Amino acid sequence: MNKKELASPAAIFGMICFAAAAVLFFIHPYLAAGVLFLFVAVCLAAPFLPGAGLFLQVTKAGSRDLKSVALTFDDGPDPHTTPFLLDLLARRKVHACFFVTGIRAETHPELIRKILCSGNSIGNHTYTHDVFVMLKSKKTLAREIDAAQDVLKTFGVRPLAFRPPVGIVSPGLGPLLEQRKMFCLHYSRRGFDIGNRRVSGLSQRILKKIRPGDIVLLHDTCPGSADLRVETWLAEIENMLSGIDRKGLCVRPLSEVINRAVMEREK
Repeated sequence: MNKKELASPAAIFGMICFAAAAVLFFIHPYLAAGVLFLFVAVCLAAPFLPGAGLFLQVTKAGSRDLKSVALTFDDGPDPHTTPFLLDLLARRKVHACFFVTGIRAETHPELIRKILCSGNSIGNHTYTHDVFVMLKSKKTLAREIDAAQDVLKTFGVRPLAFRPPVGIVSPGLGPLLEQRKMFCLHYSRRGFDIGNRRVSGLSQRILKKIRPGDIVLLHDTCPGSADLRVETWLAEIENMLSGIDRKGLCVRPLSEVINRAVMEREK
């Protein structure tokens, strides 16, 4: 049996649960019902716990042996914040991976070009960032992924890394990514910034628990319902970078931290 023929962890877990339920039914029906209830409960929780890898393999950190971390920024690009962030990263001589939405990339092409020209990489974060997309049909999810890929192709790149909106996965995501030779990228450290609605203390929250190999989740958008003070946000990012240095860690490109390409240049 080759790798593509192997059953998914969810399928294996399901077979174990149904086999156990069949055996337990002859001991007591309630025990069998309890096992089946456990299976359903785990399947309902799994989309919100992608790190468990029940539906698909998820990359969420790099090697803990290397003294490096990767920065990722979601939901952009945004003309109110992304240009200033790129200037800061360039001044600090570090690179990040930007998980952009297709619709924002289409609206702000100059920012995508600047991200790429600055030596940063780009990942797929769906076309519209529909937070409920994983609960919709497989066809809808495929359309969201492909639409973003089509937009980014116009900039001469093909993202290999996909990050689902709000971190939710679904049973259909794995096969879709495999067909497109992509992979799911999560994170191991976050600042709980709520899409930059909670910027104060961001650097402290991250630095408190950051470890070698971490993939740090951040955002480079200005929330529509809040007045983000860009200066305060940039100061938090710079404080985080300085704190990473003080801890003896360095910021490396995501591809180096996970030892895997996250983007290809179109020929």
